Amino acid sequence: MLLMLIVGTICLCLTLIWGGAMYHFATNSTSDSDDSDEGKKWKFGGVSLPNNALGRLRNDKLKYQSNHESISESIDQSPYTSTALEKNSYLGWQPVVVPFPLGSSISWRTCFKAAATSDGTDQPAGCKENPAELGNAPLVEKDWVPDVTMVRKMMIYGKDRDGNQFPPPLSKELCEDIGVFGEKRGDTNKECLKETMIRPTGPLNSTTVTIDPSNHFGQESDSEDGSITVPAPKIMCLVYTMANAHANRIRAMRDTWAGGCDGFLAFSTESDPRLPAISLEHEGPEEYGNTYLASLTRKDGTDPKTKEYFVGRRFHAGGDDYFNSGGAGYTLSQATLRKFLAAMDDAQHCSAGTRTSMEDVMIARCLNYLGIHFTDTRDARGRERFHPFAPGTHLDWKPPREGAPRDWYEDYNKEWGILQGKDCCAPDSVSFHYVKKASMVRHMQALLYTCDQTS
Repeated sequence: MLLMLIVGTICLCLTLIWGGAMYHFATNSTSDSDDSDEGKKWKFGGVSLPNNALGRLRNDKLKYQSNHESISESIDQSPYTSTALEKNSYLGWQPVVVPFPLGSSISWRTCFKAAATSDGTDQPAGCKENPAELGNAPLVEKDWVPDVTMVRKMMIYGKDRDGNQFPPPLSKELCEDIGVFGEKRGDTNKECLKETMIRPTGPLNSTTVTIDPSNHFGQESDSEDGSITVPAPKIMCLVYTMANAHANRIRAMRDTWAGGCDGFLAFSTESDPRLPAISLEHEGPEEYGNTYLASLTRKDGTDPKTKEYFVGRRFHAGGDDYFNSGGAGYTLSQATLRKFLAAMDDAQHCSAGTRTSMEDVMIARCLNYLGIHFTDTRDARGRERFHPFAPGTHLDWKPPREGAPRDWYEDYNKEWGILQGKDCCAPDSVSFHYVKKASMVRHMQALLYTCDQTS
């Protein structure tokens, strides 16, 4: 499972990565009767699946069964051949690692002391956040096309082109209790992972994923249900960011979970082929309030799959405005993306030309017009999988007391309610938002993938 720690404005994945109910694998056939509008039961707030989805998945159970063991991909031969480097001279590149000064009291806890808005210039050596360590971004041609597969290739090979381990190893200190500012107590994020038993379902280089098709809210279980192992989907991970986050937040993503994506790309205010990041031309100013217009830039993709999915954390802002939270991240299947691209210039239904920060609301309205609605992503016990806050915030969240100001988060979830405490988050959660510090991204990655889970 790829669990994303989202530190940008939006994380958009262009294929279904939902580990708890991977219906992408249950709907490969284009000849099934549920391709009709009647057979599809996607409705706002609905929990129904396409007809026969579970049946088809069970019929293929023996075909994909693999004793529930993840199969990892690896490369024995170096991908850094002269031919590959001629196509992308930055394949395998990594910034020079500057260690903590010998004999100093500086440690990873020190890295947490900086404000979440820091660009890293005030961070000491060893934190892997200082822009001086990254250096200036190389210039690119106007028609430059980024190699979105480069981080994945590096992770599969397990080394950068200088022979250093990739992703870089994480310090054991990051397994300790670390508060938001480096304290030795108050690590609510770690507490949440422990209480909710959130665990990865396999290594980041896994080519399979184990799922339970009955572990979906509103689905009745029977004796045939159970875990099965199926081929992993292809995932394209896109994040919105700014150039001043390249050296810290984007570097932290690149050094941790980004290699779990088959493709990784940062949309930014400056192109950098080493990361990779690309600056998109758009109308209007470069600001948060222009997020939606800035995002409507055409890019050619691969041929679409046949199924249309719009998956994430559903919110209801009132009236007809049901949408998936941009903060929690949402997922579009290739078929959905193609349909959106064909309609994105529709000013009436897809708000083309609108300058707003509510990109998540805008795209939901557009997809709703196109007949594509969100899917309820809760597990069978009603626990959420996509999260608009950091883990600790969800664990500790409580509704406002009587007489206190209203809470928008509660209002947006009134239709289905919010489970509290350890029921806040499903064990197979997909994403968390507001993990703002690069050091916290590394801490969370260590807790999930490298620390002793029994400690």
